[in-house]
Amino acid sequence: MSLIPSFFGGRRSNVFDPFSLDVFDPFKDFPLSNSLSASFPELSRENSAFVTTRVDWKETPEAHVFKADLPGLKKEEVKVEIEDDRVLQISGERRVEKEDKNDQWHRVERSSGKFSRRFRLPENAKMDQVKANMENGVLTVTVPKEEVKKPEVKTIDISG
Repeated sequence: MSLIPSFFGGRRSNVFDPFSLDVFDPFKDFPLSNSLSASFPELSRENSAFVTTRVDWKETPEAHVFKADLPGLKKEEVKVEIEDDRVLQISGERRVEKEDKNDQWHRVERSSGKFSRRFRLPENAKMDQVKANMENGVLTVTVPKEEVKKPEVKTIDISG
């Protein structure tokens, strides 16, 4: 018998966990929720990894710097692209871990599947000089900025 009722997140457990991060979903068993995830698979938790992939974007005097947390991914599993219309796209995929018939899973919290984040870059971005680096699960994309020339102001003497 479970100590955590099935209406708390739909998971049963033999151990009471007061600090569990299971989220109660009141619409889980509604027919609409199943048809919605079938119509829009990108909304389904099982089919979309890193829906909340965290990306920081800061602007320095020299560049726009993007940092994305991608723990456990190798650089070969991540793609950084620049589109003609000044859009930076960071995408990739975390593969599902191979399961053994003899394994007994107690909790699955790490997501798997494809992810994609897109950012429209400002006019001052040097699109041909973008650099990307992956270290310790953090992807850093640096987009240098063009120097903005301040308009030269010329004072005109007033005669008369």
